[in-house]
Amino acid sequence: MSSTYIATAGEEDTKVKKGPKKGKPESERSKAENTLGRNLVLPAIIVMLLVTAFPMLRALYLSLFSYSLTAPEDREFVGLSNYVTALSDPLFWRDTGVTVLYMVVTVAVELVIGFIFAMVMHRVIFARGIIRTSILIPYGIITVVSGFAWQFAFSYQNGFVNSWIPGLDTTFNWFAESTPAIVAIMVSEIWKTTPFMSLLLLAGLAQVSEDMIEAAKVDGATWWQRLWKVILPNMRAAIMVAVLFRALDAYRIFDNIFVMTAGAVGTESISFLTYRQTIEQFQLGIGSALSVLLFLSVLLIAYLIVKLFKVDLAAARQEG
Repeated sequence: MSSTYIATAGEEDTKVKKGPKKGKPESERSKAENTLGRNLVLPAIIVMLLVTAFPMLRALYLSLFSYSLTAPEDREFVGLSNYVTALSDPLFWRDTGVTVLYMVVTVAVELVIGFIFAMVMHRVIFARGIIRTSILIPYGIITVVSGFAWQFAFSYQNGFVNSWIPGLDTTFNWFAESTPAIVAIMVSEIWKTTPFMSLLLLAGLAQVSEDMIEAAKVDGATWWQRLWKVILPNMRAAIMVAVLFRALDAYRIFDNIFVMTAGAVGTESISFLTYRQTIEQFQLGIGSALSVLLFLSVLLIAYLIVKLFKVDLAAARQEG
Protein backbone atom coordinates (compact mmCIF):
# COMPACT_ATOMS: atom_id res chain seq x y z
CA MET A 1 0.00 0.00 0.00
CA SER A 2 1.38 3.39 -0.99
CA SER A 3 1.82 6.19 1.54
CA THR A 4 2.65 9.87 1.59
CA TYR A 5 4.01 12.27 4.25
CA ILE A 6 2.66 15.74 5.07
CA ALA A 7 5.00 18.03 7.04
CA THR A 8 3.59 20.90 9.07
CA ALA A 9 5.50 23.62 10.93
CA GLY A 10 6.25 22.65 14.55
CA GLU A 11 4.76 19.20 14.17
CA GLU A 12 6.15 15.82 13.44
CA ASP A 13 5.66 14.28 10.06
CA THR A 14 2.30 12.63 9.92
CA LYS A 15 1.86 9.49 7.89
CA VAL A 16 -1.25 9.56 5.80
CA LYS A 17 -2.33 6.26 4.39
CA LYS A 18 -4.09 6.20 1.07
CA GLY A 19 -6.81 3.66 0.51
CA PRO A 20 -7.49 1.85 -2.75
CA LYS A 21 -8.68 4.06 -5.60
CA LYS A 22 -12.37 4.17 -6.11
CA GLY A 23 -14.22 4.76 -9.35
CA LYS A 24 -15.35 8.29 -10.04
CA PRO A 25 -18.91 8.73 -8.75
CA GLU A 26 -21.54 9.67 -11.26
CA SER A 27 -22.50 13.32 -11.01
CA GLU A 28 -26.06 14.40 -10.24
CA ARG A 29 -26.24 16.11 -13.61
CA SER A 30 -25.19 12.93 -15.36
CA LYS A 31 -27.77 10.89 -13.45
CA ALA A 32 -30.50 13.38 -14.31
CA GLU A 33 -29.54 13.42 -18.00
CA ASN A 34 -29.42 9.63 -18.16
CA THR A 35 -32.85 9.38 -16.54
CA LEU A 36 -34.28 12.02 -18.85
CA GLY A 37 -32.73 10.31 -21.88
CA ARG A 38 -34.22 6.95 -20.95
CA ASN A 39 -37.65 8.49 -20.38
CA LEU A 40 -37.52 10.30 -23.73
CA VAL A 41 -36.49 7.30 -25.82
CA LEU A 42 -38.62 4.72 -24.03
CA PRO A 43 -41.87 5.56 -25.92
CA ALA A 44 -40.02 5.45 -29.25
CA ILE A 45 -38.42 2.11 -28.34
CA ILE A 46 -41.81 0.65 -27.41
CA VAL A 47 -43.39 1.81 -30.67
CA MET A 48 -40.44 0.52 -32.72
CA LEU A 49 -40.63 -2.86 -31.00
CA LEU A 50 -44.36 -3.10 -31.63
CA VAL A 51 -43.89 -2.18 -35.30
CA THR A 52 -40.74 -4.16 -36.05
CA ALA A 53 -40.70 -7.07 -33.63
CA PHE A 54 -43.34 -9.13 -35.43
CA PRO A 55 -41.85 -8.73 -38.96
CA MET A 56 -38.37 -9.54 -37.63
CA LEU A 57 -39.53 -12.61 -35.74
CA ARG A 58 -41.65 -13.67 -38.71
CA ALA A 59 -38.67 -13.35 -41.06
CA LEU A 60 -36.54 -15.37 -38.64
CA TYR A 61 -39.26 -18.04 -38.50
CA LEU A 62 -39.71 -18.24 -42.28
CA SER A 63 -35.95 -18.43 -42.82
CA LEU A 64 -36.05 -21.89 -41.24
CA PHE A 65 -38.37 -23.25 -43.95
CA SER A 66 -38.18 -24.10 -47.61
CA TYR A 67 -41.16 -21.98 -48.58
CA SER A 68 -42.29 -20.68 -51.95
CA LEU A 69 -45.47 -18.74 -52.61
CA THR A 70 -45.93 -20.69 -55.84
CA ALA A 71 -46.29 -23.90 -53.80
CA PRO A 72 -47.32 -22.90 -50.26
CA GLU A 73 -48.53 -26.41 -49.43
CA ASP A 74 -44.99 -27.75 -49.90
CA ARG A 75 -43.53 -25.73 -47.04
CA GLU A 76 -40.91 -27.81 -45.24
CA PHE A 77 -38.78 -27.16 -42.16
CA VAL A 78 -35.10 -27.15 -43.19
CA GLY A 79 -33.45 -25.52 -40.17
CA LEU A 80 -30.36 -23.51 -41.08
CA SER A 81 -30.21 -24.89 -44.62
CA ASN A 82 -31.25 -21.55 -46.17
CA TYR A 83 -28.39 -19.80 -44.39
CA VAL A 84 -25.92 -22.43 -45.59
CA THR A 85 -27.24 -22.02 -49.13
CA ALA A 86 -26.88 -18.24 -49.00
CA LEU A 87 -23.42 -18.22 -47.43
CA SER A 88 -22.10 -20.84 -49.85
CA ASP A 89 -23.39 -19.04 -52.94
CA PRO A 90 -20.76 -16.93 -54.79
CA LEU A 91 -23.53 -14.52 -55.82
CA PHE A 92 -24.14 -13.60 -52.18
CA TRP A 93 -20.48 -12.76 -51.60
CA ARG A 94 -20.22 -10.86 -54.89
CA ASP A 95 -23.22 -8.74 -53.94
CA THR A 96 -21.78 -8.28 -50.44
CA GLY A 97 -18.55 -6.98 -51.96
CA VAL A 98 -20.47 -4.59 -54.22
CA THR A 99 -22.53 -3.38 -51.25
CA VAL A 100 -19.43 -2.74 -49.14
CA LEU A 101 -17.90 -0.86 -52.09
CA TYR A 102 -21.00 1.34 -52.34
CA MET A 103 -20.86 2.03 -48.62
CA VAL A 104 -17.15 2.78 -48.26
CA VAL A 105 -16.77 5.00 -51.33
CA THR A 106 -19.98 6.99 -50.93
CA VAL A 107 -19.54 7.59 -47.19
CA ALA A 108 -15.89 8.62 -47.63
CA VAL A 109 -16.69 11.08 -50.43
CA GLU A 110 -19.74 12.41 -48.60
CA LEU A 111 -17.70 12.93 -45.44
CA VAL A 112 -15.18 15.14 -47.26
CA ILE A 113 -17.69 17.10 -49.35
CA GLY A 114 -20.14 17.30 -46.45
CA PHE A 115 -17.46 18.76 -44.20
CA ILE A 116 -16.62 21.40 -46.82
CA PHE A 117 -20.31 22.31 -47.10
CA ALA A 118 -20.61 22.40 -43.32
CA MET A 119 -17.64 24.77 -43.06
CA VAL A 120 -19.19 27.04 -45.69
CA MET A 121 -22.58 27.06 -43.93
CA HIS A 122 -20.89 27.65 -40.57
CA ARG A 123 -18.60 30.47 -41.64
CA VAL A 124 -20.63 32.30 -44.27
CA ILE A 125 -21.98 35.67 -43.19
CA PHE A 126 -23.92 37.00 -46.17
CA ALA A 127 -26.96 35.17 -47.61
CA ARG A 128 -26.56 32.37 -45.04
CA GLY A 129 -30.18 31.23 -45.38
CA ILE A 130 -30.04 31.06 -49.18
CA ILE A 131 -26.77 29.13 -49.16
CA ARG A 132 -27.99 26.61 -46.59
CA THR A 133 -31.25 26.10 -48.45
CA SER A 134 -29.43 25.62 -51.77
CA ILE A 135 -27.11 23.00 -50.30
CA LEU A 136 -30.03 21.07 -48.80
CA ILE A 137 -32.18 20.97 -51.96
CA PRO A 138 -30.95 17.53 -53.18
CA TYR A 139 -31.82 15.93 -49.84
CA GLY A 140 -35.41 17.12 -50.19
CA ILE A 141 -35.88 15.30 -53.50
CA ILE A 142 -37.38 11.80 -53.43
CA THR A 143 -34.71 9.16 -54.07
CA VAL A 144 -36.65 7.56 -56.94
CA VAL A 145 -37.00 10.93 -58.65
CA SER A 146 -33.28 11.69 -58.29
CA GLY A 147 -32.48 8.18 -59.55
CA PHE A 148 -34.49 8.75 -62.73
CA ALA A 149 -32.88 12.18 -63.16
CA TRP A 150 -29.36 10.74 -62.94
CA GLN A 151 -30.28 7.84 -65.22
CA PHE A 152 -31.29 10.44 -67.79
CA ALA A 153 -28.10 12.45 -67.13
CA PHE A 154 -25.86 9.40 -67.77
CA SER A 155 -27.82 8.27 -70.84
CA TYR A 156 -25.65 8.08 -73.95
CA GLN A 157 -28.62 9.01 -76.12
CA ASN A 158 -29.82 12.27 -74.57
CA GLY A 159 -27.85 12.77 -71.33
CA PHE A 160 -25.40 15.58 -70.65
CA VAL A 161 -22.67 13.84 -68.60
CA ASN A 162 -20.77 12.48 -71.61
CA SER A 163 -20.58 15.92 -73.20
CA TRP A 164 -19.32 17.44 -69.95
CA ILE A 165 -16.35 15.07 -69.53
CA PRO A 166 -13.45 16.08 -71.80
CA GLY A 167 -12.16 13.31 -74.05
CA LEU A 168 -15.08 10.96 -73.38
CA ASP A 169 -16.97 9.53 -76.33
CA THR A 170 -20.44 11.07 -76.38
CA THR A 171 -21.89 7.65 -77.24
CA PHE A 172 -20.31 5.95 -74.20
CA ASN A 173 -22.89 3.78 -72.46
CA TRP A 174 -22.44 3.99 -68.68
CA PHE A 175 -24.86 1.15 -68.03
CA ALA A 176 -23.34 -1.41 -70.38
CA GLU A 177 -20.56 -2.51 -68.00
CA SER A 178 -20.26 -3.05 -64.26
CA THR A 179 -17.65 -0.45 -63.26
CA PRO A 180 -19.14 2.64 -64.99
CA ALA A 181 -22.65 1.61 -63.91
CA ILE A 182 -21.51 1.37 -60.27
CA VAL A 183 -19.82 4.78 -60.59
CA ALA A 184 -23.05 6.30 -61.96
CA ILE A 185 -25.05 4.86 -59.05
CA MET A 186 -22.47 6.17 -56.57
CA VAL A 187 -22.64 9.66 -58.08
CA SER A 188 -26.42 9.72 -57.73
CA GLU A 189 -26.18 8.47 -54.14
CA ILE A 190 -23.50 11.02 -53.20
CA TRP A 191 -25.43 13.88 -54.78
CA LYS A 192 -28.61 12.92 -52.93
CA THR A 193 -27.28 12.28 -49.42
CA THR A 194 -24.28 14.59 -48.99
CA PRO A 195 -26.57 17.36 -47.61
CA PHE A 196 -27.61 14.99 -44.80
CA MET A 197 -23.96 14.44 -43.92
CA SER A 198 -23.29 18.19 -43.99
CA LEU A 199 -26.22 18.82 -41.62
CA LEU A 200 -24.83 16.44 -39.02
CA LEU A 201 -21.32 17.86 -39.37
CA LEU A 202 -22.67 21.40 -39.13
CA ALA A 203 -24.17 20.49 -35.75
CA GLY A 204 -20.74 19.21 -34.70
CA LEU A 205 -19.00 22.38 -35.87
CA ALA A 206 -21.36 24.45 -33.75
CA GLN A 207 -20.04 22.62 -30.66
CA VAL A 208 -16.39 23.55 -31.31
CA SER A 209 -15.36 26.38 -29.02
CA GLU A 210 -14.29 29.53 -30.87
CA ASP A 211 -12.04 30.36 -27.91
CA MET A 212 -10.00 27.20 -28.54
CA ILE A 213 -9.62 28.08 -32.21
CA GLU A 214 -8.58 31.63 -31.39
CA ALA A 215 -6.11 30.37 -28.77
CA ALA A 216 -4.54 28.05 -31.34
CA LYS A 217 -4.35 30.93 -33.81
CA VAL A 218 -2.61 33.13 -31.23
CA ASP A 219 -0.12 30.30 -30.59
CA GLY A 220 0.80 30.44 -34.28
CA ALA A 221 -1.06 27.33 -35.48
CA THR A 222 -1.72 27.24 -39.21
CA TRP A 223 -5.19 26.57 -40.65
CA TRP A 224 -4.34 22.89 -41.20
CA GLN A 225 -2.98 22.56 -37.67
CA ARG A 226 -6.14 24.11 -36.24
CA LEU A 227 -8.20 21.74 -38.35
CA TRP A 228 -6.35 18.55 -37.33
CA LYS A 229 -5.52 19.47 -33.72
CA VAL A 230 -8.57 21.48 -32.62
CA ILE A 231 -11.61 21.24 -34.90
CA LEU A 232 -11.68 17.56 -35.91
CA PRO A 233 -10.87 16.13 -32.43
CA ASN A 234 -13.70 18.18 -30.92
CA MET A 235 -16.07 16.98 -33.68
CA ARG A 236 -15.32 13.32 -33.13
CA ALA A 237 -18.75 12.49 -31.70
CA ALA A 238 -20.56 14.29 -34.52
CA ILE A 239 -18.39 12.61 -37.15
CA MET A 240 -19.09 9.21 -35.62
CA VAL A 241 -22.85 9.82 -35.71
CA ALA A 242 -22.69 11.07 -39.31
CA VAL A 243 -20.59 8.14 -40.50
CA LEU A 244 -22.72 5.65 -38.56
CA PHE A 245 -26.04 6.88 -39.96
CA ARG A 246 -24.80 7.15 -43.53
CA ALA A 247 -22.90 3.86 -43.49
CA LEU A 248 -25.96 1.93 -42.32
CA ASP A 249 -28.13 3.69 -44.89
CA ALA A 250 -25.61 3.17 -47.70
CA TYR A 251 -25.24 -0.53 -46.86
CA ARG A 252 -28.98 -0.95 -47.43
CA ILE A 253 -28.92 0.85 -50.80
CA PHE A 254 -31.80 -0.19 -53.03
CA ASP A 255 -33.72 2.67 -54.68
CA ASN A 256 -31.01 4.00 -57.00
CA ILE A 257 -30.05 0.50 -58.10
CA PHE A 258 -33.67 -0.41 -58.78
CA VAL A 259 -34.26 2.72 -60.86
CA MET A 260 -30.96 3.02 -62.73
CA THR A 261 -29.93 -0.58 -63.53
CA ALA A 262 -32.45 -2.96 -61.92
CA GLY A 263 -29.44 -4.84 -60.56
CA ALA A 264 -27.99 -5.62 -64.00
CA VAL A 265 -24.30 -5.75 -64.99
CA GLY A 266 -23.05 -6.59 -61.50
CA THR A 267 -24.58 -3.63 -59.68
CA GLU A 268 -26.81 -5.71 -57.40
CA SER A 269 -26.63 -5.09 -53.64
CA ILE A 270 -27.64 -7.38 -50.78
CA SER A 271 -30.94 -5.52 -50.39
CA PHE A 272 -31.68 -5.94 -54.07
CA LEU A 273 -30.78 -9.64 -53.93
CA THR A 274 -33.19 -10.06 -51.02
CA TYR A 275 -35.90 -8.23 -52.98
CA ARG A 276 -35.33 -10.36 -56.06
CA GLN A 277 -35.52 -13.63 -54.14
CA THR A 278 -38.57 -12.63 -52.10
CA ILE A 279 -40.69 -10.46 -54.43
CA GLU A 280 -39.71 -11.54 -57.93
CA GLN A 281 -39.07 -15.25 -57.36
CA PHE A 282 -41.49 -15.74 -54.40
CA GLN A 283 -38.88 -17.66 -52.36
CA LEU A 284 -39.86 -16.56 -48.88
CA GLY A 285 -37.54 -19.01 -47.13
CA ILE A 286 -34.25 -17.99 -48.74
CA GLY A 287 -35.42 -14.36 -48.95
CA SER A 288 -36.09 -14.27 -45.22
CA ALA A 289 -32.68 -15.82 -44.53
CA LEU A 290 -31.06 -13.09 -46.65
CA SER A 291 -32.96 -10.38 -44.78
CA VAL A 292 -31.78 -11.82 -41.44
CA LEU A 293 -28.19 -11.89 -42.71
CA LEU A 294 -28.59 -8.28 -43.88
CA PHE A 295 -29.85 -7.27 -40.43
CA LEU A 296 -26.97 -9.02 -38.67
CA SER A 297 -24.40 -7.43 -40.99
CA VAL A 298 -25.89 -3.99 -40.28
CA LEU A 299 -25.51 -4.62 -36.55
CA LEU A 300 -21.90 -5.71 -37.11
CA ILE A 301 -21.11 -2.55 -39.10
CA ALA A 302 -22.65 -0.37 -36.38
CA TYR A 303 -20.58 -2.15 -33.72
CA LEU A 304 -17.35 -1.76 -35.71
CA ILE A 305 -17.92 1.94 -36.35
CA VAL A 306 -18.63 2.67 -32.68
CA LYS A 307 -15.52 0.69 -31.67
CA LEU A 308 -13.41 2.43 -34.31
CA PHE A 309 -14.19 5.96 -33.11
CA LYS A 310 -14.11 5.11 -29.37
CA VAL A 311 -16.09 8.23 -28.53
CA ASP A 312 -16.65 9.02 -24.86
CA LEU A 313 -20.02 10.75 -24.95
CA ALA A 314 -19.66 12.00 -21.37
CA ALA A 315 -16.38 13.66 -22.30
CA ALA A 316 -17.97 15.02 -25.46
CA ARG A 317 -20.55 16.74 -23.23
CA GLN A 318 -17.61 18.06 -21.15
CA GLU A 319 -18.86 16.46 -17.97
CA GLY A 320 -16.63 16.59 -14.98
